Amino acid sequence: MSGVGKGVTTSSLGKILAARGFRLNPLKIDPYLNVDAGTMNPIEHGEVFVLDSGLECDQDMGNYERFLDINIPAENYMTSGMVYKYVIDKERSLGYGGKCVDPVPYISEEILRRIKRSIDKTKADISIIEIGGTVGEYQNTIFFEAARILKLKHPTDVLFVLVSYLPIPNKVGEMKTKPTQYAVRTLNSYGIHPDIIIARSDRPLDQKRKEKLAFSSNVPSENIISAPDVDNIYEIPLNFEKDGLSATVLKLLKVRPRQEDLQDWRRMVERMKTATKEVRIGVVGKYFKTGDYVLSDVYISVIEALKHAAGALGRKLVLDWLDAGDYFAEGGENQEVKKLTELFRYDGILVPGGFGERGVEGKIAVINLVRERKIPYFGLCYGMQLAVVEYARQVAGLAGAHTTEINPETPAPVIDILPEQKSKLAAAQYGGSMRLGAYPAVLMKGSQAEAAYLPDGALAKAAGAGEVSERHRHRYEVNPDYVERLEAAGLVFSGRSPDGRLMEIVELPKSQHPFFLGTQFHPEFKSTPLHPHPLFVAFLKATMMQSSKK
Repeated sequence: MSGVGKGVTTSSLGKILAARGFRLNPLKIDPYLNVDAGTMNPIEHGEVFVLDSGLECDQDMGNYERFLDINIPAENYMTSGMVYKYVIDKERSLGYGGKCVDPVPYISEEILRRIKRSIDKTKADISIIEIGGTVGEYQNTIFFEAARILKLKHPTDVLFVLVSYLPIPNKVGEMKTKPTQYAVRTLNSYGIHPDIIIARSDRPLDQKRKEKLAFSSNVPSENIISAPDVDNIYEIPLNFEKDGLSATVLKLLKVRPRQEDLQDWRRMVERMKTATKEVRIGVVGKYFKTGDYVLSDVYISVIEALKHAAGALGRKLVLDWLDAGDYFAEGGENQEVKKLTELFRYDGILVPGGFGERGVEGKIAVINLVRERKIPYFGLCYGMQLAVVEYARQVAGLAGAHTTEINPETPAPVIDILPEQKSKLAAAQYGGSMRLGAYPAVLMKGSQAEAAYLPDGALAKAAGAGEVSERHRHRYEVNPDYVERLEAAGLVFSGRSPDGRLMEIVELPKSQHPFFLGTQFHPEFKSTPLHPHPLFVAFLKATMMQSSKK
């Protein structure tokens, strides 16, 4: 089922096999008909992750990159929409020579062609393919058919791993194996037999339950791996190794391990587990609530990037979700507006990316408070744009300044859409039409941004001296017509595109504010637990100073 942990299982399995000396290649298959994840509602789908290539994809791709510390190519992601569109377009151009084009074999063949293309490009030793959705759904049946054919063609090279949830009903108090038994039988009906079962539950699987599952599913009990809930997802690879998962996989594949090296990973997990001194961060966003529940998956990369930085600095991260709409009355008759002074209890405030009008004035009110009261602030994408809007209104004297995304008639459009984007919007071309993927940025000498990046050679030198490469996902930009006036008012644009046209990083000098910085790009997409992003580290260092002053 959704959220059971297929993505972190794939990532963790990849991590422990990589630690055995193999080159890993993770692929994600999503069964929806969207061609990519870019046009999906984040509350419904969760975070949209962006690759260097610019492909907008599922958040599990972010997990793969974080666990394996690699950049994944676009070939490693597919949706039903991608596959069907390719086959239909090929049929329309007579690519099948007038044949009757059925899902089987043509859709399944296209799935296998894409898998082979990924393997050929990455030249990996082992590929791990995650099929999204739930066993028994109509949507992903064609992918199971492709998997069955793959096993038929390569009987000794393909294993099946089932990730299944074992519930413990509160009133019963006993772990139930029946849903997993049913899932195995459903897989069997597709012609697929699982070689390994990852048994997800809120507590470890006991031997009795392993034996029961082994008897009913015909999977040896030593191939049933306990996967209990953990406070820190980076513990999962270590838990898998306690059950000998990598050895089991390699034995089934008849491959000898080359090495065993999880030392850096163990040290990282230990630092996170043993940290006791807290750093409290308020995340002010708007994609949190779905009914009576809070959906933190919308900002999962931001959360993980903060965890990475906190772990590296030996701090225990405490996050609070703050709805931007609570800080400004947006027209509701009985809306209760929270006092901004409640933000004083935080060591730092982060405003992540987003789209649309709801919550904008609440975010601007928050930004005004943290700027004037010198609370460390980090703005990502929309959080950077709204910092520019707030500064334009309150400091640069540009009354009514706004982004044209919200107010097309603003007298001071300090944030505006690029001319090349306007034609796409006019033609209702929304999917894949933003500035997407990796772009270089030139850092200003002596800026806070440069000071943050320079210690991290891997990022700072990626695009040459004084340049960094970061991933983008946005349509609106700082309007070049207002840059000079904003700079005259004291705002510093410390990162720009190589041609100087696009503003990538904005900040205030350290003499004026301990940390007030925003990025047009999404640095969270390039952070990993073993290599935290330098801007997140710099932000948390500033919050630690703030905490000590308190």
